[in-house]
Amino acid sequence: MFYFDYTFWLLIPALIFALYAQSKVKSTFARFSQVSSASRLTAAEAVSEILRYSPASEVSIERVPGHLTDHYDPRKKVLRLSDSVFHSTSIAALGVAAHEAGHAIQHAQKYSFLMMRNAFYPIASLGSNLAFPLFFIGLIFSGGGTKILMDIGILLFSAAVLFTVITLPVEFDASRRALAILRERGFLNAAELSGARSVLRAAALTYVASTAMAAIQLLRMILIRQSRD
Repeated sequence: MFYFDYTFWLLIPALIFALYAQSKVKSTFARFSQVSSASRLTAAEAVSEILRYSPASEVSIERVPGHLTDHYDPRKKVLRLSDSVFHSTSIAALGVAAHEAGHAIQHAQKYSFLMMRNAFYPIASLGSNLAFPLFFIGLIFSGGGTKILMDIGILLFSAAVLFTVITLPVEFDASRRALAILRERGFLNAAELSGARSVLRAAALTYVASTAMAAIQLLRMILIRQSRD
């Protein structure tokens, strides 16, 4: 069946990559969270300054529980910084906070890939929730009429995979904006920027790993569907 099919082995490289990406982002953040910036600005202060003089000046800032739970909510126009970032003056915290500010600015400027991702989200969410149940039902019964359920599952999951692909340029652009702002505002010096870049690159790996995992899952579904013909 699905979990014991030979295609399961296709997941191993993606799983290894995902574990490496998670380990990399945790270790890199931990390393640079111990290095305070020369500016001594907290992440919350830096973000406040960034947003104040940007197209996203109406965005508010909130503290949210957790570790690396930082995110920008485009629906409420709220930038949320985690407990480990909000009051920190570290290079890592400023890099993460500026990255989220980059998302807020993307939203204010209607950055094309972000608008595309936001518009595509409902379809991708539906695909992510329904794809596997429909595919499994079609796989279990495998009758001529039920194979269409496998095809629908594949089509729905393709939308979820496309969403992860669209997410990549959004994340890369937010990091690019973050580093440029931190440099231009003088919040980090050249040596500190190198550390922030390392943190953001490590974080980007998690998105690449997620896309790779989704793409391989889709490939598995297609191969299994073909084996039922």
